[in-house]
Amino acid sequence: MKFYEVEAQKVLEEVGSCEAGLSAAESAKRLEENGRNKLKEAKKVPLIVRFLKQLADPMIIILIVAAAVSAGVEIFHGIQSGHWSFPSDVVIILAVVLINATLGVFQESKAEKAIEALQEIAAATSKVIRDGRQITVRSEELVVGDVIVLEAGDAVPADARIIECASMKIEEAALTGESVPVDKKVEALTAGPNGDVPLGDRKNMVFMGSTVVYGRGKAVVTATGMDTEMGKIADALAQAEEGKTPLQRKLADLSKILTYLVIGICVVIFAVQLIRDGVGFDTVISSFMIAISLAVAAIPEGLATVVTIVLSIGVTNMSRRSAIIRKLTAVETLGCTQIICSDKTGTLTQNKMTVVKHYGDDEALLATAMSMCSDAQMDAQKGEAVGEPTECALVNYAFKLGLDKTQQNTQYVRVGEVPFDSMRKMMTTVHNYGGELVQFTKGAPDEILKRCSRIIINGEEVDLTEELRAEVLSANKEMADSALRVLAASMKRLSAEPGEYSSEALENELCFVGLTGMIDPVRPEVKPAIDECRSAGIRPIMITGDHKDTAVAIAMQLGIITDKAQAITGSELDNISDEEFETAVENYSVYARVQPEHKTRIVNAWRKKGMVTAMTGDGVNDAPSIKNADIGVGMGITGTDVTKNVADMILADDNFATIVAAAGEGRRIYDNIRKAIQFLLASNLSEVLAIFTATLMGFAIFQPVHLLWINLITDCFPALALGMEKPEADIMKRKPRDAGEGIFADGLGFAVAYQGIIVTVITLVSYLIGRYVLATAHHAEAIAAGAYSAEMLGSSMAFLTLSMCEIFHSFNMRSLHGSIFTVKGQNKWLWGAGLLSLILTTAVIEIPFLADAFELAHLDLTEYGIALGLAILIIPIVECVKLVQRLIKKKKSKK
Repeated sequence: MKFYEVEAQKVLEEVGSCEAGLSAAESAKRLEENGRNKLKEAKKVPLIVRFLKQLADPMIIILIVAAAVSAGVEIFHGIQSGHWSFPSDVVIILAVVLINATLGVFQESKAEKAIEALQEIAAATSKVIRDGRQITVRSEELVVGDVIVLEAGDAVPADARIIECASMKIEEAALTGESVPVDKKVEALTAGPNGDVPLGDRKNMVFMGSTVVYGRGKAVVTATGMDTEMGKIADALAQAEEGKTPLQRKLADLSKILTYLVIGICVVIFAVQLIRDGVGFDTVISSFMIAISLAVAAIPEGLATVVTIVLSIGVTNMSRRSAIIRKLTAVETLGCTQIICSDKTGTLTQNKMTVVKHYGDDEALLATAMSMCSDAQMDAQKGEAVGEPTECALVNYAFKLGLDKTQQNTQYVRVGEVPFDSMRKMMTTVHNYGGELVQFTKGAPDEILKRCSRIIINGEEVDLTEELRAEVLSANKEMADSALRVLAASMKRLSAEPGEYSSEALENELCFVGLTGMIDPVRPEVKPAIDECRSAGIRPIMITGDHKDTAVAIAMQLGIITDKAQAITGSELDNISDEEFETAVENYSVYARVQPEHKTRIVNAWRKKGMVTAMTGDGVNDAPSIKNADIGVGMGITGTDVTKNVADMILADDNFATIVAAAGEGRRIYDNIRKAIQFLLASNLSEVLAIFTATLMGFAIFQPVHLLWINLITDCFPALALGMEKPEADIMKRKPRDAGEGIFADGLGFAVAYQGIIVTVITLVSYLIGRYVLATAHHAEAIAAGAYSAEMLGSSMAFLTLSMCEIFHSFNMRSLHGSIFTVKGQNKWLWGAGLLSLILTTAVIEIPFLADAFELAHLDLTEYGIALGLAILIIPIVECVKLVQRLIKKKKSKK
């Protein structure tokens, strides 16, 4: 049954209820049969599944395989020799894998808890009639057939058919996008030409998620939980697919590249070893160990952890700025966003009607007339009016002029009224003002003017001539053209109390007082935020259910559009095919009078053009498009639970400017992650090339445990410190990067290659000096005594040089293209990481039991100095290359 098309009594019969409501027993029975009045909660992913997902990365899988092979070799040796020991490299590999997975799971769980803290039930309790009397119950305990009592300020707890209505107005902005409250009624509706009544026009129905702002009424519940209109929208969200973020795609590609690289190099080395040394068990085992070394060297074990931690730091920074990030990569995605589709009501505007313009000779009298001829009242604690939004605007307007309605109520005592109705488009109140009866009438300007014969000019009542009438109409048109909602006020002094309070008796021979123009004003911080979006190459798009004129006025005020032709309505959009719209989408920046399906269509059209798209909003109607966007941004204060659940990021302060801060943070994070990636890949490439070259030359330069130490200690700490770098000065003046841009774009691939080669050469030089020069000159006796070998000394020199070379190189990465000597400020984290790595690496070489575990030889001061001296060469070499690159770029820009 379409409940809105039949009389209220038939609805009560259909749902098995009556005006006295259900009995307690019947309601309990229905609750048991049909379930609670609540939306479905998304199934939580089990902890073990979350943990296993963290292990699904190809880089992690290769590490686990490498650990398994190493353990297998050790077990085989144990069986042969009878001496068992668990290899240290396996312990370190497994520790890295577990720490990374645990970090990822912990951060996801932390974000989910933050969301749970934000979510509050909109209507926690409801007034309901059961067994003929009014009681209060938990909203989730409502059932179909319950008769609910609604008053101003109540949140509607379920979908229901109105059976009693006294001037009730409902704000349905969260569901329909319409910012003006809807007048409700009891009478049945007639279906339109298409055989149905649009959701926004079902004036005898109330819907879950809406709010009563004026009047009172009763309604019988017709749908609960997922069967409500809000539930249908929530259920449709499951159809939207979630895609990977740009960074996830880049790291996935990088994992594949590294996987193929490791396999390829291992096969080559394995073949070279077999060809050179022949096929045999010892050769196979030796080749496997070298393959493990190569796997460890080629894979930046710290990369996944570094990226996770850097993103976590971004999440923490955002939470301090009132943005709660639900997914680690959400900030990064926002950082490369090219389009921000934003709802108008409550997001760009304050969702609070405000008088911004007036016309009339006596503003104080105008404000008094508007305030007294309304039912909104001042709330002393809040310092503002409560009630229907339009009337609140009028009372607040008077309050700002020093006219407190609470005090005026004692001066202007209301003795009678003619309530507003949509046919007359006006309202009248009569007051006793010091023994004199004063009538105030407010309403639509054209209707009020029809009933006026006089006007106040210079404090006196004069005849309303055609010239003066034309002047008033001109002022009304000027306000209306500015998309203001215009109301007129008039008054009349009565000689005696009227015999009846009716329109016919009172609303005539009025004296025109003035006009007020009101609008839902923009948030003061939005204009600067949009200006910053423009300078950052981000295009803001307004999508609203409000009228086109209002949307255009707000958009032009904010600088979203410069011409009315850049705005389009939902009905006009319906006449454009998907193919045509994909071409024309760039022509429009304002969409008015849209439905939820329009919003999703707009978002998808931009995404099909390859644009990274964000969608902000607070209402249920925003949820499907938020789900479909690359990043959905929900509102924490005014946002509905459905919207919060699908959003990637929630603005706890509902502040549009927070999005701009998040965009800047996202760009900073991506820049820093690129620095960390370049640093880690160059370091790992140098390790691979060093092992590859040494193997071809017939010697082993590093053991697997050496490389793991360098990757986890020497590399990870500086990489994390690079993640703490402050943003570049021009970070919000650049155009958004292309989402399809490869991880090696902008010269990163070349930089990794040449820097890796330089570090390799420096490392090999250090090994050769240690083995062939210093071993003979400084350690002949120790070598002869068998304390250690010349190869161990060479490896120790190479180990220290490579470790410190990478530390020094991390300072090069503070700017990918600029000189490090021009970077403003210092990164205290990087200095700390460098010092810590130096201390730990020195400890491994100099502390006997650690040196024995790592198979390293003691270095004297001369050897230590030579190793460090070689390592620091990376800074001047890279500085020279950067200088040449800048000169070439400058020369090209002049052509």
